[in-house]
Amino acid sequence: MENEDITIHFSPGSLSALNACLAVIMFGVALGIKPANFIQLRHDKKGLLTALFSQYVLLPIITIGLIILLEPSNDIALGMILVAACPGGNASNFFTVLAKGHVALSVTLTAITSLFCFLITPASFLFWSSFIPGLPQRLQTFEISFADLFINMITILLLPLVLGMTFAYYLPKATEKISKPLRTLSIVMLIGLIAVVLFRNLSVFQDHILSVFWIVLLHNGLALSMAYYFSYLMKNSENVSRTVAIETGIQNSGLALILIFTFFQGDGAMALVAAWWGIWHLITGFSFAYIVQRKTLPQTT
Repeated sequence: MENEDITIHFSPGSLSALNACLAVIMFGVALGIKPANFIQLRHDKKGLLTALFSQYVLLPIITIGLIILLEPSNDIALGMILVAACPGGNASNFFTVLAKGHVALSVTLTAITSLFCFLITPASFLFWSSFIPGLPQRLQTFEISFADLFINMITILLLPLVLGMTFAYYLPKATEKISKPLRTLSIVMLIGLIAVVLFRNLSVFQDHILSVFWIVLLHNGLALSMAYYFSYLMKNSENVSRTVAIETGIQNSGLALILIFTFFQGDGAMALVAAWWGIWHLITGFSFAYIVQRKTLPQTT
């Protein structure tokens, strides 16, 4: 698996804008997190554990299996593992509503994975990368400062979450007014920034899209479908299975891009994987929601 030499042009100003965008996204996510969300742990432990296992174990295993099967370049493989190590994307709650899934479970999962991803994402990335020969050696060439990585994750993830939850607690009326518009704005901002990156690197994108297109398609498709059927085999309800699939297949690709441009020298192949995932998972999110919402949910008593 030789490294693919792809150069992405991304200015320091664009990186600052992407960091600010992610901070706004996390602040918006935090506005919807309430103490009651964590009480959900007591009411649906099976669904919650299924979703967490799917997110943190099943998805990385799918990723490693695809890397072994397809033998992409080391940098594309690192991009795949990094995306898989990130928490669920902020659009997962939206797609859960469209799919008539378990919205309370989705919000609870967003709260848990968002709060702890500053620790879990780096640890998961390093752990799963170690299973592929050549990747640990490739990581050493980036000379990553894990202390800086930890501080960066706290700044753009944990701090906005704490501020958002504090704002929601003390200013509930203001939170009610701004939460939905802010979430919509944050999604539009993220899509816009990814679009700007792709536009400024259009020739690179055109030359190398085929090297990641089918990989991301398979990666994301398997994440959605296998998570859904895994939950089904665990005998969860239909709406829980829909939520598990969405939380596994909708990843925070914006975070992946920030980490790539901050700590991986803007590696082009890794960035293409993350950027294309950010676009593709919106397409599959809408498609999945459209397909499953046509299926009548079983009546509960």
